[in-house]
Amino acid sequence: MKFNIKKLTSKSFVRNVIIMTTGTAAAQAVSLALSPIITRLYGPEAYGLMGVFMAIIQIIAPIAALSYPIAIVLPKSDKDAKGLIRLSLYISVVIATIVAIILMFFSQKIVQLFQLEDIEPFLYLIPIVILFASSLQVTEQWLIRTKQFAITAKVSFLQALLLQGSKVGIGFFHPIAAVLIVLTALGNGSKAFLLNLFLRRSNYKSPSTINEESKSVSYLAKVHRDFPLYRAPQVFINGISQNLPILLLTIFFGPASAGFYTIGRTVLGMPTQLIGKSVGDVFYPRITEAGNKGENLTRLIIKATLALGAIGIIPFGTIVIFGPWLFSVVFGADWLTAGEFARWMALWVFFMFINQPSVKSLPVMMAQAFHLKYSIFTIIIRTGALIVGYYLFSSDVIAIAFFSISAAILNIGLILITLQISKNFDMQRRGI
Repeated sequence: MKFNIKKLTSKSFVRNVIIMTTGTAAAQAVSLALSPIITRLYGPEAYGLMGVFMAIIQIIAPIAALSYPIAIVLPKSDKDAKGLIRLSLYISVVIATIVAIILMFFSQKIVQLFQLEDIEPFLYLIPIVILFASSLQVTEQWLIRTKQFAITAKVSFLQALLLQGSKVGIGFFHPIAAVLIVLTALGNGSKAFLLNLFLRRSNYKSPSTINEESKSVSYLAKVHRDFPLYRAPQVFINGISQNLPILLLTIFFGPASAGFYTIGRTVLGMPTQLIGKSVGDVFYPRITEAGNKGENLTRLIIKATLALGAIGIIPFGTIVIFGPWLFSVVFGADWLTAGEFARWMALWVFFMFINQPSVKSLPVMMAQAFHLKYSIFTIIIRTGALIVGYYLFSSDVIAIAFFSISAAILNIGLILITLQISKNFDMQRRGI
């Protein structure tokens, strides 16, 4: 048993985490270095409008292929993984077409319903973003499956340099929200293009080199139907839950409040992207392998969760203590309120940071139905917290405080329940 647990910290696991972390760190160094320039060029209102567009994208894009790309890691044969790639891309084309038709006939009603007048011209970019997002998802999952983490690391840095550099370069001449929105829309597409370019030029295995026929697309869709049935709705609901503050802050308090939230979420997301996602991407194939081999999943989850907790306490604790001062110094005096937001949001994002092993393990334990139900419960509580902050206190800071505290508690609950599920899963496999 000790041998199996040590595999979590084996040389290959640690090496892959370091590779992913290094690439993400380089990308974030670029973003962090240029952010003070970008925030001073564009201001809170432009950031808020970009945040609203990003919120829409982050709700829709993850389900662009009904979550089938996440299943690419699971098949034992590469030919079936390639079949899932085809399935994912087919679905994304259908969904993009449906969204385009809906926007063509009902865009005015959608704009009026959600008060999206300021970004109305950019809504027609959404079908294109869906295609970009699905292409990025299948490429990223193939690279995770084949453990080609170095490619992902290199592209993360190059894409950050390209995207953030473009914001600065264009912003000196046209510091308007439209620039931020269009560049955001192109982000997934540029990253997918670079990943595929590096993949084709490398000596690594790519889907195009696999000539064997996979099982039929309809068969693969049926075998992995828990992803569209449970994971896609869960991801969609989670996307709404994560991005709801931006939409509600815009409606309740205006674009500037949404801008404060957007920059706060961006800064707090850096440790999550730097360490949490890197560990999660490496942990997913590791926990899948452990599940196939009958290893103890509970100990793997606990070990990874505690490690992330030890790493995250310093950056998130720093924001809790010094958030307002740091934001005003780094981003300018106009962003002091963003620091107040971030102080509370750090509580929520810390526990979201350490729940990555739990979230990644649920598909392996066939517990995606639970995750869907829990996500529905989560969005109800978070929405209620924001509404209470607005109607009872008329304060955007208090609304964010209520939202963040409730979200932190919900993430703790998710970790604890996942551990109980994993214990039951381990006992069932041992016949206890």
